Amino acid sequence: MTPRKLIYLVRHAEGDHNVGNDSSIPDPSLTTLGKQQAEHINKSTSHNIQNTADLLVSSPLIRTLQTTLIGFPRLKSRLERAGKPLIAVARLREVSNSPCNLGKSRESLEKLDEFRGIDFSFVEDDWNLKEGYFAPENILARVRWVRRWLRARPEQAIVVVAHGHFLRAMTDIDERDDWGNAEIRSFTFAKEDDEDAELRLYEPHI
Repeated sequence: MTPRKLIYLVRHAEGDHNVGNDSSIPDPSLTTLGKQQAEHINKSTSHNIQNTADLLVSSPLIRTLQTTLIGFPRLKSRLERAGKPLIAVARLREVSNSPCNLGKSRESLEKLDEFRGIDFSFVEDDWNLKEGYFAPENILARVRWVRRWLRARPEQAIVVVAHGHFLRAMTDIDERDDWGNAEIRSFTFAKEDDEDAELRLYEPHI
């Protein structure tokens, strides 16, 4: 019997834009509270998920990368020793085209010491365009690609750090659902061969 593949979906910790709901802040960093929330992720996962997951993936926006680095340091180090760096995937970008959701180019990200060693090969040159594949109206195609990519990977336990609206779309959860900052939810794939690679909730949350 094929082992159950687990996908741990994590919403980023509090960013500067979450304070006062200010979406005009370009690619915001974590707040002091956000860094504390990410530290809590680390403490709550250091003896379980960080010991068992075999892939770590993040949106390339600053707040998600910072959440990943602070929240999963043991997992990141363990996977790096095995030759599997943290992967930044542009298609995990948040849905809207507000300034807070438009990030830096791959070239700029690769120059930042904070993010040294991250694999940015899945960050396309056009990932910040407001038209085409990354336009909000194409979000369903984008989340479908992510689900299919995750299901096709050989790893059986994958941590994905992304954004609230994106994660709701990815899991077909109602927009009114309050997926909190730094909240982790566990999913598995409903089937092994459905075209949309739909996810189903495995545990309410961690």
